Amino acid sequence: MLIPHAFVTGRSQQLPFRAFVRYTIGFLVALTLWLSPLDGVARSAAYAYNNPDLLPEVQTPIIDLAKALTEKQETALAQDLEDFEQETGWKLRVLTQFERTPGIAVKDYWGLDDHSVLLVADPRGGNLLNFSVGDDFYPLMPRTFWIELQTRFGNQFFVREHGEDQSILEALSSIKTCLRQGGCQVVPGLPPEQWILTLITSVVGGVVCGFAAKPRKEGQIVAWQWALIFSPLWGILFIAFGIGPVITRTTDWLPLFRNFAGFAAGALAAYLVPIAGRAPSSEA
Repeated sequence: MLIPHAFVTGRSQQLPFRAFVRYTIGFLVALTLWLSPLDGVARSAAYAYNNPDLLPEVQTPIIDLAKALTEKQETALAQDLEDFEQETGWKLRVLTQFERTPGIAVKDYWGLDDHSVLLVADPRGGNLLNFSVGDDFYPLMPRTFWIELQTRFGNQFFVREHGEDQSILEALSSIKTCLRQGGCQVVPGLPPEQWILTLITSVVGGVVCGFAAKPRKEGQIVAWQWALIFSPLWGILFIAFGIGPVITRTTDWLPLFRNFAGFAAGALAAYLVPIAGRAPSSEA
């Protein structure tokens, strides 16, 4: 049976038009449903993140909504931050929050600018501390400084052991120390866990150096060529990871001496153990 050409053409032209109308109506319905509930949510969210009602009427450098500081600590710290600002011109502000936050309203409240740092302590995240840093700080303390500052004093282990108050106070103390001495590339101070890591890398570097220097020829005492070939490896482990973090963070000679001793012990052990383990050659 032959189908008239006009009928085929008319039906093929109606199908795209009907599909277009159907998709258009569906899109408008979905857009209406999507916008209607989000209108109220968007307004409440914007209000939650910009709530000036939580700001105190009296100007203060600390807003402790989460009660992380005692009353005595807050009073002493507020006076210290005000004295520091008058002394140096740098503005340091502290906001602690948990479920309630003034949000971006603190910017106008404190007049935060490029010469300001806002420390936000919020225990709901993986790290307690967050920093809003003005651009004028970066020439003195690079971005890596703020990352290290956050991970050292804001991590869960430090907060669990020392408390939220000490996390805030130690971070502010490091910032003030660096600003007074004209800047820092790293956070001052060498915590025990970081020194242990430098000691381990020093010992491993010594092992690599001692193994490379092990004599491989009869009558040879030290294989200097192999030690030099492997020097990039043991040099990075010992100098970059074992000595560098120590001398840039503390002037104490004891951890430095221990790292040198660890390197020497590792090198001597790797140098002597293979020799002591050799089977004596049988005499003819």
